[in-house]
Amino acid sequence: MLDNKRFLVLGSNSFSGASFVDHLSALGCDVLAASRSPEPHRALLPYKWERRPGDVRFHRIDLNHDLDALAQLLKDERPTHVVNFAAQSMVAQSWDHPEDWMRTNVVSTVRLLAMLSGYDGLDRYVQVTTPEVYGSTDGWVTEDHPYNPSTPYAISRAAGDMSLKAYVENFDLPGVSTRAANVYGPGQPLYRIIPRTILAAMTGETLRLDGGGVSRRVFIHIADVADATLKVALNGRPGHCYHVSGDELVTIRGLVESILAAMGASFEACVKLGPERPGKDQAYMLDSKKIRDELGWTDRIGLEEGLADTIAWARRFESELGVLPTRYEHKP
Repeated sequence: MLDNKRFLVLGSNSFSGASFVDHLSALGCDVLAASRSPEPHRALLPYKWERRPGDVRFHRIDLNHDLDALAQLLKDERPTHVVNFAAQSMVAQSWDHPEDWMRTNVVSTVRLLAMLSGYDGLDRYVQVTTPEVYGSTDGWVTEDHPYNPSTPYAISRAAGDMSLKAYVENFDLPGVSTRAANVYGPGQPLYRIIPRTILAAMTGETLRLDGGGVSRRVFIHIADVADATLKVALNGRPGHCYHVSGDELVTIRGLVESILAAMGASFEACVKLGPERPGKDQAYMLDSKKIRDELGWTDRIGLEEGLADTIAWARRFESELGVLPTRYEHKP
């Protein structure tokens, strides 16, 4: 299945990117990995936790400034598949520096698409995007649901998605996209809700829960997402988007309560309720029938098992978590 396939993973230092690199390496693929920052602490890089049959070669490339270096890498290494996780993420912080989100998620994305449209070795380009483009949804939505972004982050990703559509239709770029709902698992940065809750239980530090935790989400384990991403990279139809989601709907408060109970900690002792942040969407419910029917994907890790897996990761690296950032650090 993977013979003669060469993967370049952009944004390989991101949570989803690093996990996808690990997934490929575990299958025996030699992987080109690229991100704008140096590789982070090994606790955040799953492909460094165990010996894998595939080799990972890291290149420090910033899509905002180093497209010439990326072009040279394409020329030298001739990857057949490019999977792009690189983006300015974080919803709340996008209000503070919206121009940075637009630069990375729109301008640099368009420049990348233009470059790849002229690259003759490409079998498939995968753009990993977000359900934030839909805004708050009512009921389970399919991939053709109208865009209704409510934050600078979501607006920038919607613009990037529309740019991909234009390049597919006008230049025959073999591009596909994925949207996954609330990814979690081992190696996730500590400022995300699940590791933040685990850390609060471990340290006794107070966890602030915006809006009382009434927002509803479906959480999907990163191993299931990596498997879905590979299936889309290999067989996704150009011009199409694929939702990656389970169907276990939970409120953020209910999620936090489950984690704390599993760790023997008290909700009242660990949590402080706070006001809702501007533009916060109240629900993401992604219908994933398309990827299941077309590509044979299925999620295999339920929320209870996945939370236990993530707690085990935190305990494995407990002595090292103190050196990891607990807040998002913005890089312009």
